[in-house]
Amino acid sequence: MRKLTHAQIVDRQIVQSQQPRMPVSVVLDSIRSLHNVGAIFRTADGAGIEKIWLCGITGYPPQGDIAKTALGAEQSVPWEYAQDIMEVVRQHKARGYQIVLLEQLDASIPHDTFIPEKPVCLVVGNEVEGVVEELAQCADVAVEILMAGVKNSLNVAVAFGVVAFHLKGVFSRRGGI
Repeated sequence: MRKLTHAQIVDRQIVQSQQPRMPVSVVLDSIRSLHNVGAIFRTADGAGIEKIWLCGITGYPPQGDIAKTALGAEQSVPWEYAQDIMEVVRQHKARGYQIVLLEQLDASIPHDTFIPEKPVCLVVGNEVEGVVEELAQCADVAVEILMAGVKNSLNVAVAFGVVAFHLKGVFSRRGGI
């Protein structure tokens, strides 16, 4: 085993970046930290997310703190800002997306047991408040990351990464929807 050279890594990424994006749109619900938004962009790029929707008070490019953590991914991942998150979610539902909340609800299931039935609209909530209650009423499923320690959740960008790469694994094993 040997470490890849930078040139080998770049060559591999050129091939990977030409693959179709997975059928997952991400909706960020009033994420306060621009660093979290940037980290989500970078992770979305790596996972092959089709689009990010930035809603409510969530910051959007070209704000410097987003670029600092996104490292250019804010230019490679399609994104759009919309004030009204409910309208974005309703549009996705009307287009046949499965609405999935990354949230701790009484009916949440462990993230690693979730198998999507169709394209996914993954909603990620505010760092403190989570998603708004109205979203819980229109969601198809809620997933959560079960915690073993004394903390009850991960950082929002880290949690998104865990779920995004779970979905990437599911879609790649199945060859899509």
